[in-house]
Amino acid sequence: MDYLLTEEQKMIRDLARKIAVEKIAPVAAKYDQSEEFPWPELKIIADADLFGLFIPEEYDGMGISVLNLCIATEELARACGGIAVCYAASALGTFPIILFGNDEQKKKYLPDIAKGKKIAAFGLTEPEAGSDAAAIKTTARKEGNHYVLNGTKHFITNGGEAQVYTVVVMTDKTKGPRGASAFIVDKGTPGFTFGKKEEKLGIRASATQELIFTDCKIPKENLLSREGMGFIVTMKTFDMSRPGVAAQAVGIAQGSLDAAVKYSKERHQFGKSISSFQGIQWMLADMATQIEASRALVYTVARMVDAGIKDVGKDSAMAKMFASDTAMKVTTDAVQIFGGYGYMREYPAEKYMRDAKITQIYEGTNQIQRNIIALQLIKETAK
Repeated sequence: MDYLLTEEQKMIRDLARKIAVEKIAPVAAKYDQSEEFPWPELKIIADADLFGLFIPEEYDGMGISVLNLCIATEELARACGGIAVCYAASALGTFPIILFGNDEQKKKYLPDIAKGKKIAAFGLTEPEAGSDAAAIKTTARKEGNHYVLNGTKHFITNGGEAQVYTVVVMTDKTKGPRGASAFIVDKGTPGFTFGKKEEKLGIRASATQELIFTDCKIPKENLLSREGMGFIVTMKTFDMSRPGVAAQAVGIAQGSLDAAVKYSKERHQFGKSISSFQGIQWMLADMATQIEASRALVYTVARMVDAGIKDVGKDSAMAKMFASDTAMKVTTDAVQIFGGYGYMREYPAEKYMRDAKITQIYEGTNQIQRNIIALQLIKETAK
């Protein structure tokens, strides 16, 4: 479908697609097996200025655009969901600074992120605080001109590799969710170390690692906004970032469909290609339609965010939920079309399915997205 992209957006799409096809696709299986972090590929993405797509121009970016970020993320994910999320997760870690940072904080961090000299990560999840974000236990205690952080974050994408971390911790436990605050923490700060690197079902090129704070002293200037704003920072960040997860899901689904269509034309049974069988054709038709519907929703929500529409929480949740559910269904169907070969690591179908699963889980499970959507619907109806 024609989404009426500008010439600049078409250039971004074509550039990201070129990188995906020529540089990422040939090494996707290698990274899936080795689980190494793809620094060489991130440098290629940085040299193409794609990290600047989500950074304002005044901080050496190309002008913040969630739609442009989604376009690039989708194309990269068509080749490898793991490498794509290394890129997109840097945007997630950067959005709190863009949304709530002061000018000094933005000048200090954003230019290097825009050029890909540094990547970012976002630290919210803890061993006992996943969907229940209000249950976080990591604390920050103010001492003079510093805050002292103690606690552990886990399942952090880009953990251990990123140089810049935005983390949400409790500064006043007595206030519940209103006692959370957000901070910027630099890699290498004394008392800030990393725990085990997780071994994952999919997106194995990305690093998922614990963040450990042990009497980690950071200057008070690293506080984002003010004390007590941690959950507002989190929710506003997710409203902005969830279309990116949805775009990753769309890209994974599209890559899976591309592989399934190609295979169905090459695989012969009963004297003809399986693409000539109505049962396969109907599966392909449903897969393509579901992907296009997801893409339309994602692009629309991204445009809403870029237009400055404030109340996009429900819409952002819809995009993330629908696109990731689509990715899981489409990639599962692709494995079915490949048949026995789809179960083998020699072919790409099984990797797409493994990579798709996480999109239903991170940045809020799809059950949480449904809660967000339903509660907003009820609130709107009550007016």
